[in-house]
Amino acid sequence: MELTGEGWTLRGTSGADDIEVPAVVPGCAHTDLMRAGVIPDPFLGTNEAQAQWVGLADWEYSRQFDLAARPEGSRVHLVFDGLQTVATVLVNGEEVGNTRNMHRRYRFDVTDAVRPGANELAVRFASSARAMLDAAGDDPLPYDWTYPYNELRTMACEGGWDWGPTLVTAGIWRDVRLEVWETARTSVDVTTTLDEDLRRGMLIVGLDVEGGPCEAEIEIAGHTKRFTIDSTGFFRLSVDVPNPDVWWPRGYGAPTLYEATVRLLDENGEVLQETHHRVGFRHIAIDTTPDEHGRAFTLRVNGRPVFCKGANWIPDDLFVSRLTPARYETRVDQACAANMNTLRVWGGGIYEDEAFYEACDERGVLIWQDFMFACAAYPEEEPLRSEVAAEADDVVRRLAAHPSVVVWNGANECLLGEEDWGWRERIRDRTWGEGYYRELLPAAVEAHAPGAVYVVNSPVASGTGVHPQVPGDGPTHLWDTWNLLDYAHYRDQIPRFAAEFGWQAPATRATLTEALGTLPASPDDPALLAHQKQPGGERHLVDRLKGRFPGPDRIATDTGRWHLATSLNQAHALRTAVEHFRSWWPRTAGALIWQLNDVWPALSWSLIDHGGRPKPAWYAVRGAFVDRLVTLQPREAGLSAVLVNDTDEPWTGELTIRRVHVVDGEVACTERQFTVPARSVLTLPVGPEITQAGRRREELVVADTEGADRAVHVFVRDDGIRWPAADIKYSVERKEDHALVHLTAGVALGDLIVEAPGMRADTALLTLLPGESRTVVLRPEREGDPLPGEEAVSVHTRNGLFHD
Repeated sequence: MELTGEGWTLRGTSGADDIEVPAVVPGCAHTDLMRAGVIPDPFLGTNEAQAQWVGLADWEYSRQFDLAARPEGSRVHLVFDGLQTVATVLVNGEEVGNTRNMHRRYRFDVTDAVRPGANELAVRFASSARAMLDAAGDDPLPYDWTYPYNELRTMACEGGWDWGPTLVTAGIWRDVRLEVWETARTSVDVTTTLDEDLRRGMLIVGLDVEGGPCEAEIEIAGHTKRFTIDSTGFFRLSVDVPNPDVWWPRGYGAPTLYEATVRLLDENGEVLQETHHRVGFRHIAIDTTPDEHGRAFTLRVNGRPVFCKGANWIPDDLFVSRLTPARYETRVDQACAANMNTLRVWGGGIYEDEAFYEACDERGVLIWQDFMFACAAYPEEEPLRSEVAAEADDVVRRLAAHPSVVVWNGANECLLGEEDWGWRERIRDRTWGEGYYRELLPAAVEAHAPGAVYVVNSPVASGTGVHPQVPGDGPTHLWDTWNLLDYAHYRDQIPRFAAEFGWQAPATRATLTEALGTLPASPDDPALLAHQKQPGGERHLVDRLKGRFPGPDRIATDTGRWHLATSLNQAHALRTAVEHFRSWWPRTAGALIWQLNDVWPALSWSLIDHGGRPKPAWYAVRGAFVDRLVTLQPREAGLSAVLVNDTDEPWTGELTIRRVHVVDGEVACTERQFTVPARSVLTLPVGPEITQAGRRREELVVADTEGADRAVHVFVRDDGIRWPAADIKYSVERKEDHALVHLTAGVALGDLIVEAPGMRADTALLTLLPGESRTVVLRPEREGDPLPGEEAVSVHTRNGLFHD
C-alpha cells in the first residue's frame, strides 16, 4: 500500500506550535509551508533569511490509513525510502522506530502495532540543525559553513555551501509504503561481473530473506536457475551469462542492458514476490602504471582506455523531494548534448534517485559515485560509525545493479583537508574519518559491487607516501586558478585526471529575472548578492575580468555589461582548461568540470542554471568536448594546432589556418593535410607565416576544418585587442516550431550570442569574420509558445564590451 501523495498533515511541535497545514509526501517542511502560504519561496529575492526558523523547529507529519483484515500469520512492514533526518515513527501512538540518517532506507515491522480498519501514522522530526550543533559540542571537528553536518548523516549542503543557501529542512523525502506478506519476503540487490576477456559474465543476486522455506528463481538472457532457500538469512546467488553483449560508455559502443527477473516462490511454485532489474555487463579498471610523469590515472572500460569528459553533479534542487524522473532525464540529456560521457556525484549531496542512474545506464554515461563525505573531519565512534556502516551497505547494494556506476570514491577533499587545511591542530588525537575511507567503505564496495573500482578520496595520489594533491599522480582538484589567478594558468599543470576545476558566472538573465523579479541595475544589489554564496565571490568575478576586458571596475557598475562579461569569462576559462587537458591525452585522462547544475538560482560555477537554462559556458564546453577537436595551443615549437580524435576511426582532412585582420579580413593563409589515428592526438606547428603578425592587436589566428568547431588565437592580452564596433545585419525567419536568425558580419565579431525571451539557441559564442554569414536556430523553451519577431531578438558580442 503506497502512502505517498496527499492526505498528510504537517504540524509544528516545537518552535512552530501554532502551525498546521496540509502536506504532500514526498515533501519537506519548506515546500509544504510554501504551498500553504506560511513562508515565501526562499529561493526568491532575499527570502532565504526569512525561512531560517523552519530548520530550528520540530515538525510532525501524520495521516490515517485503512488496513483490511489480513490472513492469520501474515506480517506488516512499514518501509521508508528516505527520511530527512532525525525522526521518530509512531503507529497508533506506539513508537516503532527511530532514524538519524537521511541516506538510508528503513523497514520497520509494525505487525503488532497496526489493526484492521483505521490506523494513525505519525513521523516526528526533531530539528536537524539543533541535532548537529548538540552533537558537535563546544570542541567540534573541522567543517565548513553554517552547521556541523559531519556529526549527522544528512545532506551536507542543506547547511549551506559556497553555491547554495542554508535551508535545513525535515520531511519524508522519498516514498513510503506498507507491505503485507506471508510465507516469505526478501530484499533484492543485484550486480554483475565480467571477466577481462569479456566472455564470461555473471549476474550476482543478494537476497535478505525473512520466513521460508521457499525458492528463488533468477532469469536473465534466456538463462533460468532455481535455488532452494531453507530459512531466514542472507544468500548470495549467481547465474553465468556466457558471451554477453557488453555495456559501453558513450562514444565507444552501445550501452547494452539486460532484463533480470528475480522471483521468490513458495513450496507450490506460486510467486510470492517478483522484482525486475536492468543490468549491464562491463569490466572496469583504473590504470595507475608508473611512468616518467608519475603515475597514470586512466579509467579502462572493457579493456579500453577512456578519456572521461564530464562534470560534477550536485543535487538539482536543494529541496530534493521535488526531483522527478523527467528533471533527471532532462539534465542528463543536457550533459550528453554537451558531449559528456561522465558525471561525478559529489559527496556533499545525496545518493540520487534510481531515475538518475537509469538515465545514465540507458545513455552510456559513466558515474563516479562519491560516498557522502565532503570537506570535513568525521568522527568514527558511535553512534555515527554504525550509521555509516549501515548506509554504506544499503547504498552500495541499491546502486550496484547500475552498469553506469563504475567508480566509488570515499570522500571529497577530506584527505586534502587533513593535510593542508590546518585540521591536525584541531583534531588532535581524535578520529577524523580516515578509517572509513581506507577500510569500512571499500569493504562495502568489495562485498556488494565487485565489478566496480574504489578510490580512497578525491583528490588522492595512487602511489603511497605521496601528497593527495599532485599533478603527476591521481585525481586532482584545481582551485588556485579561480581563487587566485587568471585562467591562462590552467596551462601551468598537466594533471593525470582533473576531477574538479571551475569558474563562476551568474545564472542566465531569464533565471535571475525570475528569482529577483527584475534584473537589478547594479551588480552590488543586495538581492543579487544574496545569491552569491562564495565569500568574496562578487569581487572575484570582477577581479577575474582584469586582462580580459577593458575597465573591469566600470563593467562592475552596469549589470548588463557585468552579466555578459562574467558569462563570457566563464566560457573562455572552461574552454581553455578543457582544451588544454584534452590536448595532453593520454597523459591526462579526465576533465570533470565543477559543476554541471545548481541547487537554486545562483551566481555559481554551474554550466546549467537552476531554471534548466544553459549558460554561455555550456556552449563553450560542448565545443571543447566534441569528439573531434581543433585547438590552438602553446608548445615548445611555438603556437601549434592540436587535433584530438576521440573516435574509433582515423580522422583525415585539410586544416586551414589563417591570420585575419578584424576589419580588413584575411592577411595570410596556409593549408595542411592531416591524419589523426583513432583515439589519438596530432600536434602541428603553425609556422611563422601565420604567427608573425603585422598588426598584432588587430589580428586573429583562426583554424578551420570540416566537421570541427573553429579555433581562435589572439596575439596579445585579451583586453588589448582592438575589437571594432559591432557591425552586424540580421533578420528573423519564423518557421512552424522554430525561428531562424540569419546574421552577416561586417567586421570580425567575437563571442556572438543570440537571445530572445522564452527561446533557446542551438549555438552561441560564434566568431564571425568580416563578410561571413551564419544562421542561429531559436526554439521555444515551452512547446507551443509564440516565436519571436525581429524586435524581440537581441545580439550580443564581445565587441560591445570594448565600446561605450
